[in-house]
Amino acid sequence: MFLLLTLVFPGVLLALMLAMERVEAPLRDEAVGERLTAFLDEARPDEVETFVSQGLAPALDRYWRRRALRSRLLARRLVARG
Repeated sequence: MFLLLTLVFPGVLLALMLAMERVEAPLRDEAVGERLTAFLDEARPDEVETFVSQGLAPALDRYWRRRALRSRLLARRLVARG
């Protein structure tokens, strides 16, 4: 049993390390900085307040929901005209 554990443990540890690498990779990505810059350039004051009080993820969620709503409204207007 001990021999089996000594053979399996390194494989499990390696698998966990590879999984953590996949999780951490987007956090180190430079695109996060570009997204933050674009967000701060176009965000409304309430979205910036959300960023300051709750962090980047909730503020970006509000920002992208607003942009999606705007694009849906524009699409409806175009359909109504055409």
